[in-house]
Amino acid sequence: VGHPEIFPLVFTTKTQDIFNCRADEDVTEENCFKLIKKEDIIQDLKTRDAISDFHPVKKIVLEYPGEELLVVFDAKFQYGQNFYLVASEEAKENLLKPPETAEEEKEKEEKGEETLEVHPYKPPVHKPWVSLGSEKEVEEESVKEAVPKIKYMISRVRRKFGAPITFTDRNASHVEDSYVECTPYQDKSFSIKMLEKDLGIQMVPKLREASTQTKWTYPKNAATQYFPRQLSNEEKEESLSSKKLKEFLTSVHLRMEIALQQNEIMNAFFDDWKALAEDERSSAGKPYVYLKAYQSFTNLHYLKNRTISCICWHPTIYGIIAVSARGQLSHEEQVNLSDKSLLHQSFIAFWSFSDPLHPQLMLECPEDIYCFQFSPSDPNIIAGGCINGQVVLWDISQHEEKLQNAKTVAEENEVTAVNMVNASVPNILQYIYLSVGENGTELPLVRYCAVSSIQYSHKKTVTDIHWLSDYLEENRMGANAENRPETCVQLITCSPDCSILFWDIPATRLPQQSSSEKTKEDIFHMPPDVPDTSKHLDLCWKPLTKINLHKSAINRDGPTRICLREMHYHYKTSEKVKSLNLLELLNKESPYTETSPSSSKNPKVLESISIDFFVGTEDGDIVYSVWKVDIDSFAAKPVSQKHTQKYTIHSEAINTLQKSPFFKNIILSIGGQNFAIWKEGVTNGPVHQSSCSAGRNTAGQWSLTRPGVFFIGRDDGNIDIWDLTKKTYKPSHLQSISESMITFISPWIGSPMQHFLGVSDDLGVLHVLEICPMLSYPLTNEYANVLDYFEREAKYLKHCEQEFKEYQEFQSK
Repeated sequence: VGHPEIFPLVFTTKTQDIFNCRADEDVTEENCFKLIKKEDIIQDLKTRDAISDFHPVKKIVLEYPGEELLVVFDAKFQYGQNFYLVASEEAKENLLKPPETAEEEKEKEEKGEETLEVHPYKPPVHKPWVSLGSEKEVEEESVKEAVPKIKYMISRVRRKFGAPITFTDRNASHVEDSYVECTPYQDKSFSIKMLEKDLGIQMVPKLREASTQTKWTYPKNAATQYFPRQLSNEEKEESLSSKKLKEFLTSVHLRMEIALQQNEIMNAFFDDWKALAEDERSSAGKPYVYLKAYQSFTNLHYLKNRTISCICWHPTIYGIIAVSARGQLSHEEQVNLSDKSLLHQSFIAFWSFSDPLHPQLMLECPEDIYCFQFSPSDPNIIAGGCINGQVVLWDISQHEEKLQNAKTVAEENEVTAVNMVNASVPNILQYIYLSVGENGTELPLVRYCAVSSIQYSHKKTVTDIHWLSDYLEENRMGANAENRPETCVQLITCSPDCSILFWDIPATRLPQQSSSEKTKEDIFHMPPDVPDTSKHLDLCWKPLTKINLHKSAINRDGPTRICLREMHYHYKTSEKVKSLNLLELLNKESPYTETSPSSSKNPKVLESISIDFFVGTEDGDIVYSVWKVDIDSFAAKPVSQKHTQKYTIHSEAINTLQKSPFFKNIILSIGGQNFAIWKEGVTNGPVHQSSCSAGRNTAGQWSLTRPGVFFIGRDDGNIDIWDLTKKTYKPSHLQSISESMITFISPWIGSPMQHFLGVSDDLGVLHVLEICPMLSYPLTNEYANVLDYFEREAKYLKHCEQEFKEYQEFQSK
């Protein structure tokens, strides 16, 4: 404040290395100034673009008049960051050459007066030389011969002068001291290591001239016919009865028998290399990384002091992931949600791989969103559940092209650190999400199309939401009919208020409006960027059917997760009652098809419909319940469930209840310090139950490509990777992801060669991890082996139950 020419900046380690301004090394608290050329900063902006630490002050750097900019190391964080940039030449000169004080000027004036005094010239006086020991140093440094020289005298008899010389051959080893071997060796003092060498090579192919000419012949038709050479009957008898054939069969009989036995024992065509498992450790001895960090997304303003509650990948667009966040509230604050609703604005953010710094799209929410889902039939329709119990709908069809052509928008949102410090919270949010970039484009803010009525919504947080299958649709009578357009237009939600609600989005069957309703709609103003897809549902949306679980075996424990099975029709003719699965019914006539009396002798009449589902509660119980809805000639009245089973396995609330993508009757439940795997139809308990771990399990998901693999997130920031094909008593691998609690896990297949895992933590950071090939591709016969394991465990449970019953009968007798 008070220094508009100073702009605080955050320099990462990479930026400090690039510009040679490493903290406490190149720049210190005493020597804190660093001059950086303007051309180097512009080159860094072109190279790293939005990732560059100079990007917030890009416009200031381009408009700076000088050639060098001053960067100051702020060791005491006086301006809030570790460095700050000086944006004017005057301020740079003042910092490099501070103005002198009055006292310093007086001292300089006094010194100046003293220097003006003129002293008379005195010629030098000759003085005798005094030795201080320098002659000894000269004598020590001088070179003197300390070793006497060796003298050699070579003589010859005079009579041998000029005599002819004859050379002879002899063995050098026979004469003593006549042969000395000088073996070569490498002298380190003369070895020079070649670091760089300029070498030019040019290759020119040899050229030669050649010509080819094909001799042309006149085409003509030709035919060939052959007959097999056969032996006569006499020749056959002679060959079979020959001694040579008998000797051949006797010699090869044993070898043929051994070869046939080997073929029965093992498969000769089995590929051992494909079946060979990959090594769990790399060649360097370091542990194998099963989840490799790909990208991370966060926002200091939108996700500050908030935790990510749900993650959803876009079903059709590559690299688009949406997240919802909620406040980190205590139990008392969650009870008084109305007091916290006006303190912040809730959004669902869409992130793209192409721009990890700025969200591509923001969905406005009336309250914090706990869970949301894309529609399987139309990804532009999104449904979400709020913490106050309402259900919200969005339509992003107008922004689909922007998401498909997602590019970096770093240049569109230049927000300096000074503006962020001085601005208020509403202004920051408005600037971030509604700011206009240099090119005139706006960050889209999509308002919700419809929101459910508070009176008919859940009384507590919507903890789970699912789209019903595209072949199933429930009508106002509480029964199910065929959805002919094959679009998902129905939702199911659950909440700890012990209720399960079914919602309908009749986009293709809009009710006819009266004149009074039309005038009301004309008065109601809808923003121009909000589609009117479900405008008729806004603020008056009511659920179709409600299942109240207060009187069931759940008692006071509210459901936190729900897993719905297939629904079944029960209809009757004039003589007998039949029961068919809905999948079989779709291939036949719908029970709601209008038929005349003459068209069918035995018209089918819908009698009832049954719904069975699994529910996870706040107290860690798993409840399997079957509900039946009777349909009479006038109205549809739900009847109490005919079958309910309750299992107490987990010690805390259920946070995950998911069906396996490979087995429709296998369900994974996670809560507290353990997890369990259930099989539909097995009433004795879970087919697999883990032991209690050291920490709490907070999230989990099945693998989309391997039947025996699933991921579990914990409160210490680690992820347990379970592989049932290797170990069933403990996780196969453990990897640390974050320092805070894991809140949600969502896998996604980007391409056949690239699989991702979205992981969020309690600090509001979204981690995108790339799954290694070992966990991406199924093993040989993995599906059959995992299915066999589940069936064995189910048989074991039935056997134990049968033995327990026999023991009880024996005790009673």
